[in-house]
Amino acid sequence: MAWADEARTLGVRTNADNPRDTKKAIELGAEGIGLCRTEHMFFDEERIPAIRQMILSETVEAREKALEKLIPFQKGDFKAMYKELKGLPMTVRYLDPPLHEFLPTEEKDIIALANEMGVTVEHLKQKCDELHEFNPMMGHRGCRLAVTYPEIARMQTRALLEAAIEVKVEEGYNIIPEIMIPLIGEEKELKFVKDIVVETAEKVKSEKNSNIEYHIGTMIEIPRAALTADAIAKDAEFFSFGTNDLTQMTFGFSRDDAGKFLDSYYQNKIYESDPFAKLDQTGVGELVKIAAERGRSTNPNIKLGICGEHGGDPSSVEFCHNVGLNYVSCSPFRVPIARLAAAQAAIREHENK
Repeated sequence: MAWADEARTLGVRTNADNPRDTKKAIELGAEGIGLCRTEHMFFDEERIPAIRQMILSETVEAREKALEKLIPFQKGDFKAMYKELKGLPMTVRYLDPPLHEFLPTEEKDIIALANEMGVTVEHLKQKCDELHEFNPMMGHRGCRLAVTYPEIARMQTRALLEAAIEVKVEEGYNIIPEIMIPLIGEEKELKFVKDIVVETAEKVKSEKNSNIEYHIGTMIEIPRAALTADAIAKDAEFFSFGTNDLTQMTFGFSRDDAGKFLDSYYQNKIYESDPFAKLDQTGVGELVKIAAERGRSTNPNIKLGICGEHGGDPSSVEFCHNVGLNYVSCSPFRVPIARLAAAQAAIREHENK
């Protein structure tokens, strides 16, 4: 593995959202976190009532009150991650689940939440019904949450910046938070959310008397974002390709449902492999190439990575090397595979020259 690390030029990070996975990935050679999914931090029994209150609140004030309860939890998580990373970088993706995933479905949970919020059970059920979506994966999620509820982005920015500043002071690590805005499809979306993040971050820096740097980028997971990457790159310091969703949206089928028919496609030799396991270089890969080229055309210094599970597949890693991405990010136990694949890709490129 030491030989592989000497040979490769592609960075290898991990997808992790807790200190345990972070520690394991670093033991396996990860050079930081390429994707920290913050919604995974909210499903804890202690925390989910507050996020439910936020979603179901009728006013900004009520939402902010609910979100205030989450700041200590979120900040504590980030601090633990930064301490485990010991100065290695971490890209934090802001909240990106469909809202329905947080809502109560059990009668006892609905009753308990109604009592805590001081509303009737009937009112709460009606509100849950209003928030129901027919296609939640393409619904009210990602940056759309921050556009509708800017207070979510403010809460997450405060928690992240305070955590980074405190760990930097306590441990002496050179921490530069990387903030990733998900599901961008339009440059004005990124600008809108980025303005909220910058305003809050600068406020926290002033309060803490800190000169900490931070980077703001986006996840490219909608085909329109790939095609308009030159415009989006003007407001982004990095792109991270979310190839799981980019594959779904490009092929037009759901990762959760595709298993019902993909076997027939393999048997009839329509597809040779699962496009969610091995990157489709002809279609999805072309969008990655386009986004990389167009992004660099307006922002030559933009950093480019991939954080879908394709980041641990050898053929996909070689594709990322050939396109000129800066790093791949994959689950902890696939880190050694990615390191080796990145080295083999670099050697093959050298031999071909």
